[in-house]
Amino acid sequence: MTDDEQQGPTWGRPGQRPGAPRAEDQLADQGVRPRPSAARTANAVATWVDQQIQQAQRQGAFDDLPGAGRPLQDVDVRTDPDWWVRGLIERENLDLSEALPGVMQLRREKAAFPDSLLDLPDEAAVRQRLEDFNDRVLADRRRPHVGPHPPPVVGRVDVEETLEAWRAARAARPAPAPEPQVTVVEPLEPRPRRRWWRRRSG
Repeated sequence: MTDDEQQGPTWGRPGQRPGAPRAEDQLADQGVRPRPSAARTANAVATWVDQQIQQAQRQGAFDDLPGAGRPLQDVDVRTDPDWWVRGLIERENLDLSEALPGVMQLRREKAAFPDSLLDLPDEAAVRQRLEDFNDRVLADRRRPHVGPHPPPVVGRVDVEETLEAWRAARAARPAPAPEPQVTVVEPLEPRPRRRWWRRRSG
């Protein structure tokens, strides 16, 4: 007895009925075509895109583009959770100085002394501005703070020292150019017109 007779008859692959047609052949007879796999579809799309890019390169569509040779902007935006806000600020050129915390606003205001005080009319106005700044510094220190680290603080200004710096900056400031004098020319009174129908006397 041969080995094939001992194993028995083979009826095709496991899971198939003997003599039954394949499922692919039945679907093909009914006009149903199997859907391509996702990997096969992705490869086909990638091939088509590559062909379009190569064709555009041969036609010179990518020559002399604006920004050629410069690094791409916003390449790593996914690593920054605030990329949209940062882009909006740059596009609209927004001034966020008023959105800073109170301590940062006070530090920025203090750093601008005495140049920011040059437009004030006299020393009394400058002194009032400086005393108001010191009052706001003390009010910021009295605010409650939560956190393991000490709160950031800003120092008060020396009113007399800042006044002296204001006087020096005011003296070194160039004098404003005199306003041009405009001469007003009054219009001449119109001469009375003679009526043409008035008869001559004599």
